[in-house]
Amino acid sequence: MLPLEGLEVVAIEQAVAAPFASSRLADAGAHVVKVERPEGDFARGYDDVAAGQSSYFVWLNRGKESVTLDLASESGKAALAELLGKADVLIQNLKPGALARLGFDADRLQSDYPRLIACSISGYGESGPMADRKAYDLLIQAESGLCSITGGPSEPARVGVSIVDIATGATAHAAILEALIRRGITGKGAQLSVSMFDVMADWLTVPLLNHEGGKTPERVGLAHPSIAPYGVFEPKSGPPILISIQSDREWVKLCAEFIGDAALGTDPRFATNVARVANRVETDGIVAAAFARYDASDAIDVLTDAKIALASVNDMAGLSSHAQLRRVTVDSPNGPVSFPAPGTVFVGEERSYGPVPALKAMEG
Repeated sequence: MLPLEGLEVVAIEQAVAAPFASSRLADAGAHVVKVERPEGDFARGYDDVAAGQSSYFVWLNRGKESVTLDLASESGKAALAELLGKADVLIQNLKPGALARLGFDADRLQSDYPRLIACSISGYGESGPMADRKAYDLLIQAESGLCSITGGPSEPARVGVSIVDIATGATAHAAILEALIRRGITGKGAQLSVSMFDVMADWLTVPLLNHEGGKTPERVGLAHPSIAPYGVFEPKSGPPILISIQSDREWVKLCAEFIGDAALGTDPRFATNVARVANRVETDGIVAAAFARYDASDAIDVLTDAKIALASVNDMAGLSSHAQLRRVTVDSPNGPVSFPAPGTVFVGEERSYGPVPALKAMEG
């Protein structure tokens, strides 16, 4: 039996953040009814690379039941009320205030459905000077300052996946599970509000505190702003290798076993991470000179024997054929689609994942 079997979820959702949260509930056995506009979730049209369907939609809507409702109509509102009467969880990412304008404000939800856990996802929250502003992933990446610390020295950049949406969906998922645990103790539902901006601001705590402490982070490409050496180096031949030195003890091992100069391990210019960051150019130069003596395969062998953390700098072709990649296959209206498995493994349990739903009207 899956952990959330018997849980009823209504998801008035589109795009990425809310569907991410509800897809994880569906994976765990919840019955998720995805309420779409008559024309469907606009994420259905983002691309057509997954058997002729949107990669976003296929990834985030497996295992759900889809129904279309015109929530501006009286029949649509009545149908939603019927769904909520059976629901344990409501997830919605309509514009702030939209659900209330449809007649389902917080007071009604609390009085009519006292055990309901209602989670609202928005760009900037329910109040404040920007609450009514439209918000999408890249807009929040820019507004929050994430882009300012992403990319190389010459210009800011977008994180290459919808990191804000995914982070917000994961935060909402965790909050819903927390509320379900509390309801199991108290019997009471909850009203949850999760803002994309708040989530990203929380995730940016470390660079923000560095800025406020007088050390504003700079864009350093494939390097770490506060740890050295932590970046990409070119071997004599073969692909580049990224290494990470997380402690002064590891630096001593790198110097003795890879660089070949044990004295550098205790040299005051490099003996601590703070010193190595202050002397980053010289630190990285020493490491780069060592890499230049090795072929890539030899460098990996020596670093692995020294227990130094490393990675290949892969692309999507590398991920597609990666020996460590776990996959799941789900059915869809256009046939089976294979993609990476969710990160959590329940040891000793075999999970299966439901099909991607076609668009259909709610039966009367």
